[in-house]
Amino acid sequence: MKKIHIIAFILLIVGGLNWLLVGISGWDIGQLFGGQEEIISRIIYILVGISAVLEIVGHKKNCLGCAEMKKTM
Repeated sequence: MKKIHIIAFILLIVGGLNWLLVGISGWDIGQLFGGQEEIISRIIYILVGISAVLEIVGHKKNCLGCAEMKKTM
């Protein structure tokens, strides 16, 4: 499960940086792969979305900060 968490975290970073680039300059990393209609772009977008869902569901279990906060409460 740790490997999945690491992969999901990396994909979330890539997705977050992509949205930063879209917001600042209108440039989308997905365009490098031929735009939203290309299968590779869609796969990347889907993987980033699945990563977000996995991180939301498993956040408390994997987050050391949340574990520390729970101990002090």
